[in-house]
Amino acid sequence: MEPTQPPPPPPSPQGGPQQGGWPAPGPYTSPGMPYAAGPYAGGPGMPGVGPYGMPPRTTNGLAIGSLVSGIVCCLPPLGLVLGLVALPQIRKRDQSGKGLAIAGIALSAISCLLLVVGLATGGFNSVWSGFKEGMDEASRSKSPLSLRTGQCFNDDGKSEEYTEEVEIVDCDRPHDGEVTGGFKVTGFDKWPGEDALDEIAVERCEPLNAAYAMDTWAVPEHVWLYYYLPSKESWRLGDRLVTCTFATEEEPFSGSLRSDAGSLDGDQEHFLKTVNPIETAMYREPEEDPDEDFTGNKAWAGEMLAAIDAARAGLGRHSWPGASTAPVAELRKDLDAASKAWGKLAKASDADAYWDAYDPAWDVLPDGADARAALGLTDTPPEGGGGGSTTA
Repeated sequence: MEPTQPPPPPPSPQGGPQQGGWPAPGPYTSPGMPYAAGPYAGGPGMPGVGPYGMPPRTTNGLAIGSLVSGIVCCLPPLGLVLGLVALPQIRKRDQSGKGLAIAGIALSAISCLLLVVGLATGGFNSVWSGFKEGMDEASRSKSPLSLRTGQCFNDDGKSEEYTEEVEIVDCDRPHDGEVTGGFKVTGFDKWPGEDALDEIAVERCEPLNAAYAMDTWAVPEHVWLYYYLPSKESWRLGDRLVTCTFATEEEPFSGSLRSDAGSLDGDQEHFLKTVNPIETAMYREPEEDPDEDFTGNKAWAGEMLAAIDAARAGLGRHSWPGASTAPVAELRKDLDAASKAWGKLAKASDADAYWDAYDPAWDVLPDGADARAALGLTDTPPEGGGGGSTTA
C-alpha cells in the first residue's frame, strides 16, 4: 500500500489556524507538508542543493584553467585558448565563471605580448640566462658531505673551524682543493673526539691521496693533504664521513691532480708504483738527528735501502717501450750506486759514522727525471714536498 497522509481539518470560519490543526504555509514549504531543515534535510546552503530545492550553478573548469595559466605566465597561449573555449560553454550550460574566463584571456594576452617583445629584443634570453646561471650556481654550492672523488672546489670558509659549504668548480679553473676519496668512521658508539678522528683521517687519507696522485711531481709544493671531519654536532645527526682532499690555503691551483691507475697507461703505472716507495720513505726520516736518536735514524736508512733495492729490481722486471728503454736502464745503474751508499749509511756503527755517510748517500740518489720524461710523466720535481695535513 502507498503511504497516505490524513486530510487536513476544515478551515476555521474566522480564517485563522485551527486549534490543533496544521500550521499556515511557511517559507520553503507546501500546505500540509512539514518544513524541511537541518543538515541532512537538503535545505538551502547544503552541498548539491540550491535555494528552493534547485541545484546550484557550476563553475566552468576551463575558465578556472584559463585564469591560472594567465596568472603563472608559464603557458600564456594555453590560457588564451582555454578562456576563448570557456565563454561559449558557459552560455550554453548556464554555468558561472565568465569573469574568470575574461580575466584569464586578458592576462594571457598580456603574457603573450610580453613574450613576443622579449624574444624580439633579447630580454627573454637575458632573463633565462640569469635564471640558468642562478640554478647552476645553486647546484655547485654543496656541503662537504656531498663532495665526490675527482671534484674540484673552492672553500671560502677554510680558515674557519668548520666548513658548511663549498663551491664545485671545473678543475681547469683555479681552485682550492680536489677530492681524492673518503670513508666512513666505524667502531665508535659515541663521539670519539677530534684527536681520535685526526689520527684516523691521516692514516686513511694518506694512502687514498697516494693512489689518486701517483705522479707526485705534478702536485704543487703548496698543496697538501687536507680532510673534512664530522663535527660533534653533525656526529649526533649520524654524520660519519671523512672526505680526503689535496688542498691549499695559499694560491689556488689549476688542473686536475688525478693520476691514478685508471688514468695512466701500464708503463706509467708500473714505473710510479716501483719508484714512489722511495719518495714515501724519504718523508719518514726522523725529526731528531742521529746524535739524539741513532737507532731511529739507522732504521730509517734501512727503509730507504729496501725501497731503493725494490725499485731497482722492479724496473728490471718490466719491458720498457721505445724511447724509455735507455733512460730507465740508466736509472737502474744509478739506483745500484745509491744502494751501495745507503747500505753504508744503514750499517753505520755510531752517530759519527752515520754523519760521514749521510751526505754521500743523498748525493747519489737519482731522481729519474729523464725516465719520467720519456714515459710522458711530470719530469720537473716540485721545489718542496707535500705531506702535511690539517682539518676543516
